[in-house]
Amino acid sequence: MAIKNKIVKDTMLLTAMQLALDTASLFMNVFITRKLGSSAMGILALTGSFLMLVGIISNGNAFLCTSRLVSEEIGKKNGNPNKVLRYALLLCTALSVGTGLILLAFSDFLSFRFFKSPLMSNPIKLMAISLPIGAYSSCFKGFFNATRKVSETAKADIIEFIVRTVLIVFCVSTMQNLTDSGVCGIMVLGLIAGNLTSLIFFIIKFFNNKHIYADKPTITMRKYISFALPIMGGGILQTILSSTNDALIPVTLRQFGNSVSEAFSQFGIFEAIVIPTLFFPSVILCALSGIVITVTARYAAANDIQSIRRISKKLIEGALLFSVIVAAVLMRFGNEIGLMLDGGELAGRMIAIIAPVIPFIYMEIVLEALIKGMGKQKFSSLNYLVEYAVRISAILILVPHIGFYGIVVSYYASNIIGNTSRVIMIMRNIKPNINIVKSIIVPIIYVYLTLKASELLVRITYLNGTNLAHLIIFTAIWAGGYYFMTTGWRCKNIRE
Repeated sequence: MAIKNKIVKDTMLLTAMQLALDTASLFMNVFITRKLGSSAMGILALTGSFLMLVGIISNGNAFLCTSRLVSEEIGKKNGNPNKVLRYALLLCTALSVGTGLILLAFSDFLSFRFFKSPLMSNPIKLMAISLPIGAYSSCFKGFFNATRKVSETAKADIIEFIVRTVLIVFCVSTMQNLTDSGVCGIMVLGLIAGNLTSLIFFIIKFFNNKHIYADKPTITMRKYISFALPIMGGGILQTILSSTNDALIPVTLRQFGNSVSEAFSQFGIFEAIVIPTLFFPSVILCALSGIVITVTARYAAANDIQSIRRISKKLIEGALLFSVIVAAVLMRFGNEIGLMLDGGELAGRMIAIIAPVIPFIYMEIVLEALIKGMGKQKFSSLNYLVEYAVRISAILILVPHIGFYGIVVSYYASNIIGNTSRVIMIMRNIKPNINIVKSIIVPIIYVYLTLKASELLVRITYLNGTNLAHLIIFTAIWAGGYYFMTTGWRCKNIRE
């Protein structure tokens, strides 16, 4: 019961924090799009993809590695989590310094080949400086997450976001005639400032609350590296595939007939408006997933399969119930949301069209948390390889012929195939007792009934309209009715 209460409390805290950060991030995207144009937002999105790639290579997926391996160390009878953190910092030092030196040496080549612009050399050199700072910050964040001090990670995330955002917004607002390389340089400077601030915060908190462990660690540095390599490899593979996918979108849009500006503009709208909107409601699942990895890792270390089965059942059922109403709301109001966020008709249409695949997208969040917590990293890596192979193939084949709708097809195909295999893997290894009819069919029926009831209610009370206030009122009534019906069914099911 104590563990359950701790999970609920931590999830609520992280959800509130992430909701605030995601809201602020979405509005910052809208601000930059208005200030610099959607084409510049596309360049920024591509830069962010490249940053993610070099970041994951330079820190070896440090957050996940540290979080999982420290959690396993805590779950064992005698261990030394501080020593495991030291292993993580040593490994990240080698990786980040090595990657930084490679970036410095090949900055001109990468500038021309990846960004198709010789002016991107200086921002790439700045990225090299940022790598050790980001790597160390990720190690400490993983350690605090493993030790279940999520309030500290939440504070660090908030501080990092505020510092980064204030710097970026100030520079974008005050500087004139910004080039694409100038915008990317500002983004990297903001990243450096944010990571450095969070690292200082983590170091202070760690030494102020440092616990002294008398026991020797259960693993050596060599053993840590052998355990970390599959996790690192999976993260690096996923990021390489994601960056490749992002880089191909503007190229294939140009093959469809768009100009360079139009291709980056559409890519910018997709990355800055469509994707954040689709993922925005998933903050509760994202917050929960980080906790689930550590809890599952502890249960796996103790060989407690019953507890893992119990957590899996609740997670999957809850994710399905939640994702059905989110998908329905975005299908119903996608066009209005796209226009309100300055994404235009394209953003609204894409949100509404992609919304039906949201249950698969959201299921990935919780399923991957369970898979990684159990240490099934090889399956995760192979599954991501297949998923991105499908996505990239669809983009290469379809986008040059049908334009943006090829991206939609790629999202449907990859998410359905990838997450179906994850469900099969969980069912075979954990065997959670999930009733498909009650977890999927019944919620779909309820979401339709509550939609019609909500439409009738707002019509007879004259609350219907198209502005933001009416959209919020309608959604609140609809979601409230859906929650009441699904919660009532679940309570009745429990009593029976």
